[in-house]
Amino acid sequence: MVSSKYLNPKFKYIRYKITCLLFGFFISNILSTISAQTGDWSIIAAAIIVTYNEIISKIVYKYKDHPLIIFKTINNIKIGIIYGLLVDAFKLGS
Repeated sequence: MVSSKYLNPKFKYIRYKITCLLFGFFISNILSTISAQTGDWSIIAAAIIVTYNEIISKIVYKYKDHPLIIFKTINNIKIGIIYGLLVDAFKLGS
């Protein structure tokens, strides 16, 4: 195994980032399927998800150069949620 001191800093936490993206994708699938069961909650769920993403974007990009990994984690989960909603939209469109 290659020592972490020889890795490029961009790829140092690649497994962690992919895990966060997949967790966000999983959350997105849960939110879209639970709200779709009743039919009347889909608009409210979409509004909550968009509001959550905008608030997280405001916080993360305000402290863009902050060294805490929690901001990067939350941002990766947010990106996974957006990706999951995009995939669900493609499934519904086909």
